[in-house]
Amino acid sequence: MRLPLYLQVIIGVVVGALCGVAFKQGPILFGVTNDDLGALGLLVIRLLKAIAVPLVLFAILDAFVRTRISARSGVKLLIICLINVSVAFAIGLTLMNTLKPGKGSADRLAALTKPSKEAEAAIAAGAKASLTPLKAIDSYVPESLVDPFQKNAIIPVVLIALILGAAIRRVKDSGEGPDLSAIEGFIHGGFQVFVQVLAWIILIVPFAVFAVVAQVVGKAGLGVFLALLPFLGVILLGMAIHSLLYYPAVAWFVGGKSPKVFLGKGADAIFTGLSTNSSLATVPVTLKCLTEKMGVSQGSSRLAACIGTNLNNDGITLYEAMAALFVAQALGMELTLAEQAVVVAASLMAGIGIAGIPEAGLVMLPLVLGAMGLSTELVAVAITFVLPVDFILARARSAVNVMSDMLVAILLDRVEPIPLDDGETAAAK
Repeated sequence: MRLPLYLQVIIGVVVGALCGVAFKQGPILFGVTNDDLGALGLLVIRLLKAIAVPLVLFAILDAFVRTRISARSGVKLLIICLINVSVAFAIGLTLMNTLKPGKGSADRLAALTKPSKEAEAAIAAGAKASLTPLKAIDSYVPESLVDPFQKNAIIPVVLIALILGAAIRRVKDSGEGPDLSAIEGFIHGGFQVFVQVLAWIILIVPFAVFAVVAQVVGKAGLGVFLALLPFLGVILLGMAIHSLLYYPAVAWFVGGKSPKVFLGKGADAIFTGLSTNSSLATVPVTLKCLTEKMGVSQGSSRLAACIGTNLNNDGITLYEAMAALFVAQALGMELTLAEQAVVVAASLMAGIGIAGIPEAGLVMLPLVLGAMGLSTELVAVAITFVLPVDFILARARSAVNVMSDMLVAILLDRVEPIPLDDGETAAAK
């Protein structure tokens, strides 16, 4: 009997960590090092991300061709996302203002007089992004239809898919236009082809996870976690409360899916997001878990996981707000509720505009810290402080984002299932 994907991923993480601890950056066999393994593992993850963007395009187009997605469904999507992220902020601010973990880290932060090259690179990357709504919207509109696919930019791809899908649906429903059966067949066939390619890639994901974990642990070691335990611990606690208590509770009492269903049947998607550090790359697995294992309708699943995935970044927004307040506490800054509200607003914009940016949470953190009033020098020092454990937090952020996609799909399906034109509906499970 074949092991479930999530168990294969867990085994990959454990074996990779052991390999990293045992060999560090030295040779393993025939001169092959953990860095070499990591480079190979990243190729698989890159391939997974590459296949995710066209798959999202075909999934949205196929949803429009086979599903009537109303404006009312879109409004419900926004309301659900807003409620979820508001709860995330409430959890994060409560923990930070109650525990005040940054107070004990002032000396360590002060000892960092020279920012690392990685911190400077993160700030440079963040300079290309923006927390200004108008600038963010401007970056979403592509210059050509090819450009978003070259850059792997998910939001412009979603925008293109929405416009094309709505146009196809309008022509189809009017009954006066040309026969679109050939186009519909191409879209549905293309979606099925990409799903098959995805199935092949998933077979080697556990090996990629093993390789990447071996590289990270071999380079960073395990001792750094103790030094940054207050920072790491409080943010992971906030994410755990939000994703392991709030999400399952709402999925059960509102969505009708028990924790056994939500966490158990969604485990493949959760662990894929945790291991690949990409909720975008996990979208295909998320769809598979929702439709085939949880019995959520195709329409609701695609609306939440493909269209709404850019709004469901609770992991990013929670991390940005908590990390910013942690740095403020370490610097001795006493932020008022009004000033904390500014941090929350900046974190919310970072979460919405994050898609398609590698190491998105770390890249957007300088913008959030800048909105808090910190100088460029202090921002660079703060980024240097969080860098050693960001690879853990990045994966936790991705897992929370994936779980957010699943919850939104479940709630949408509970409020108003979106059946396909062939009569498909959510199975009661």
